[in-house]
Amino acid sequence: MSDAAVATSGLTKRFGHQVAVDSLDMVVPAGSVYGFLGPNGSGKTTTIRMLLGLVGPTSGSVELLGHPMPEQGPAVLARVGALVEGPAFHPYLSGRDNLSRLDSADSTTDSRTARARIDGALDRVGLLAAATKRYRAYSLGMRQRLAIASALLRHRDLLVLDEPTNGLDPQGTREVRALVGSLADEGATVLVSSHLLSEVEQMCSHLGVMHVGKLVAQGTSAEVRAVTQQDAVVETDQPHEAARIMRELGLLDVRVTRTSATGGLAGVSPEKIVAACVYQGVPVTGFRVGAPSLEDVFVSLTGEGFDVSS
Repeated sequence: MSDAAVATSGLTKRFGHQVAVDSLDMVVPAGSVYGFLGPNGSGKTTTIRMLLGLVGPTSGSVELLGHPMPEQGPAVLARVGALVEGPAFHPYLSGRDNLSRLDSADSTTDSRTARARIDGALDRVGLLAAATKRYRAYSLGMRQRLAIASALLRHRDLLVLDEPTNGLDPQGTREVRALVGSLADEGATVLVSSHLLSEVEQMCSHLGVMHVGKLVAQGTSAEVRAVTQQDAVVETDQPHEAARIMRELGLLDVRVTRTSATGGLAGVSPEKIVAACVYQGVPVTGFRVGAPSLEDVFVSLTGEGFDVSS
């Protein structure tokens, strides 16, 4: 797994009789933006805490950047930036001073470059103009930005961001999405845990889906989407006849609207649908095969909507 920034094998965490994470085999390819999804209570945050050595596993193993954790934690974590379970800063200090305290506690950084690095991190998250404002006067979105800035005080090979867009307005969310993209372009691997499916859909190259402590799907975005059937849509002024033909061909879950018929392909070649409709005198004014949305994929894998506690 030398090309993996994160790799786990049989990673398990029990709290008494409750299994929070169950035999997790997770692989985050180096250079990827990995979207880590799952309902509340599915084990995402517990997994992240084990990856970073904040919680010890009951069994199994973790490698970060090719090194075992927690055995080589002190050396490895210097190359890892993380935002886990929200920001925590001194309310009476400014944003810049809070970052300065964090930076001074890192023995691997150069104090002579501290001011430039701190201001650079603030600038990347759009907080440079508010650098001297006290943290207690920051809005929720500004506090979240400062937490992200704290992970960017030095070059990181791996960024682990737990709900990085929490509290941000649409503009701030777009800026974080652009920031994640720029970090990946610079060679960093980014693991993003988020409940905003639309954002994950736009920024992530790879996905992992958790449900009741298990990793139920993992791979590139295209590979994970492939677990959900594609829908074929026939646009026609005879939708009920089109639906009958689609059922005869073996399409699944056929639905009818006033102007169309839709069904799951289930292995049926799309061209057969159009040919059969035309052959039987059903005019086809439009035809398309729709890829499932990430929400469709999520519901098919977990059987529940997002933000539902298990």
